[in-house]
Amino acid sequence: MSSTTSHLQSEQAAKRQAIADVQTSNYVFPNSAPNGEHTHATEKLNKSHALGLDKHDPIAHLIKQFEIPSNTIYLDGNSLGPLPISAKKAAMDVVEKQWGEDLITSWNKHAWIDLPTTVGDKIAPLIGAEKGQVICCDSISVNLFKLLASALQLNGSQRHIVLSQEDNFPTDLYMVEGLQQMLGTQQCSLLTCDADELETVIVEKGSEISVLMLTHVNFRSGKIHDMQKLTQLAHEQGVLVIWDLAHSAGAVPVDLDSCKVDFAVGCGYKYLNGGPGAPAFIYAAKRHIAKLKQPLTGWMGHANPFTFDPSYSPDMGIKKFLSGTPSVISMAVLSAALDLFERVNMTQIREKSVAMTTFYQQLIAQAPSLSELVLASPNKASIRGSQLAYKHPHAYALCQALIAQGIIADFRAPDILRFGFSPSFLSFEQLFDSVEKLKVIVESEQYKEPEFNRKNAVT
Repeated sequence: MSSTTSHLQSEQAAKRQAIADVQTSNYVFPNSAPNGEHTHATEKLNKSHALGLDKHDPIAHLIKQFEIPSNTIYLDGNSLGPLPISAKKAAMDVVEKQWGEDLITSWNKHAWIDLPTTVGDKIAPLIGAEKGQVICCDSISVNLFKLLASALQLNGSQRHIVLSQEDNFPTDLYMVEGLQQMLGTQQCSLLTCDADELETVIVEKGSEISVLMLTHVNFRSGKIHDMQKLTQLAHEQGVLVIWDLAHSAGAVPVDLDSCKVDFAVGCGYKYLNGGPGAPAFIYAAKRHIAKLKQPLTGWMGHANPFTFDPSYSPDMGIKKFLSGTPSVISMAVLSAALDLFERVNMTQIREKSVAMTTFYQQLIAQAPSLSELVLASPNKASIRGSQLAYKHPHAYALCQALIAQGIIADFRAPDILRFGFSPSFLSFEQLFDSVEKLKVIVESEQYKEPEFNRKNAVT
């Protein structure tokens, strides 16, 4: 290894560590370590600590940019972000004025046709990507299908394994299974292992692995993978890498270009606050784009879609990943929601996120009545996303009882009560109040009531 390469890797490692172990200088409170690791309590946290943290919060101004019902504490932004006021205005404008008044001329007059690339360019800096490598379209599932098929072709016929971890988000695994059924196991074969075994499997089976497909932040536990380390290890074995950023984009800093990531996907409706069913995005490293052949060759991916050529000729840039007509209303809403990130940077977002998860963790740990809640997330905030997961035998009922009290969290089977912390719209006072209500629910055993134990269709 050359001294230049070694020096560059050292600089990149230092940069990653600085992001991971971000100092919570604006959010000082008892029992908190600099890297957000929970320490043994020496002083009980109280409401005055929460109010003090809010007073010194440098991004508290963002809270006023969201429309959240009164008497609601929303701890589920990692599933569906709340409504930004700017997004509501954009929705009304695109429906009433653009569609309502300008009709089909809006494709040109209001640049509807450019939305996939303009929105992609807004997402790019949030994930450490240069412009021209991100396109907004479709859903994560559809985009994964495109990338998996493209990567398998790009990496040649001698490799057929798609490696992932057993606890990856199910839809990611399902998409590989679908390709496996379509192509046969000689061309596509899913292999999963425990997260702790990934490095070993990559080295031992590297010559057979075509693609490593991982979610950066685990949807249940919130544990963060070391993106640069795993990407580099995969590349040393000739393996291409796809990262799912569903629980990272807008909450956890990532640097796709510096980590030399090949491909990534992410959604627009979680931390990006783009609304239910908001379109997803694709990242493809510019070094690969010209060579890629994605299978869903719809007309919008054509080099010149309005020539209506009967033969397909792909766009040579990131637009080749487009298929059908863009979802204009959804994309316009997402575009407006993304403008909020112009008022903040990802380091500030991460700093508050680390402080919030650490504060919440300590509040639960200091409450004797909550001792049955077992932390399923890493103890160190530096290696977990913007969420906390707790195991409890009555996790579902606890979640429903909280919702009835205006505290919206979520449940993940089989026994996870999950709290999401979106720094843009939450205050520390809200976190304190939510734990106080959780204590009342547990101490009074409200969660045992029949209404909280009936499973809904969406959990």
